[in-house]
Order: sequence, then structure tokens, then C-alpha cells
Amino acid sequence: QVQLMESGGGLVQAGGSLRLSCAASGIIFSIHDMGWYRQAPGKQRELVASITNGGNTNYADSFKGRSIISRDNTKNTVYLQMNSLKPEDTAVYYCNAFIRSSRTGYPYPYWGQGTQVTVSS
Repeated sequence: QVQLMESGGGLVQAGGSLRLSCAASGIIFSIHDMGWYRQAPGKQRELVASITNGGNTNYADSFKGRSIISRDNTKNTVYLQMNSLKPEDTAVYYCNAFIRSSRTGYPYPYWGQGTQVTVSS
């Protein structure tokens, strides 16, 4: 059993910053790609940023230049530093990770429960 636990969401004024964290726990042999997605009311879930276990990163265009995704492999944790937040960034942010639970198993995608980010104008 694997769990992803997010933290760091909340209410912030436009122009402010938040740092999200997501820690994986449980039966973990290895963690591959990790990432953050978001879903606003009435919209589809979309990628915010992702990072490979080697540290290569990928960002949605709307987050390039104002967000940094990072990970601490010793803590099985991924972070998302978001700056210059806008009201349109308001959404539930979900952590995602591809995790192998055994040496012979395949990476399986796990999701966190989501953390609310609200940006006021």
C-alpha cells in the first residue's frame, strides 16, 4: 500500500507565494516521475509541473518562470514552489507519482487526496 500526503495549500493574496509538499509512504521500492496537477471547478485536471527521478523538469506554459518543482529522494518527497500567484491559479492541486513496490513490479500511478489553493484578488 502506498499513500501520497500533500500539504501546504491555503489562501493567499494575488502576487503571493505558496510551497506545496507531497510525501510518499508505504511499500516503496522506487519512485519514478513525480508531478503536480490541478483541477479548477468545471475544468479538467491539468499538469502543472513534473520531475523525473534524475531531476529533469517540465512545466506547463502558465507556470514557467514563476514555479519551481523539486524533490528530495531521501524523503520520497516532491515540492512545488509557486510564486506570483494569480486568482486563476485557484484550484485543487494534486500530487502524482509513479511508484514501484517491488523490484519486479511496474511503476504504478498514485494520486494524493488534493490540497486547495485559493488566490484572492
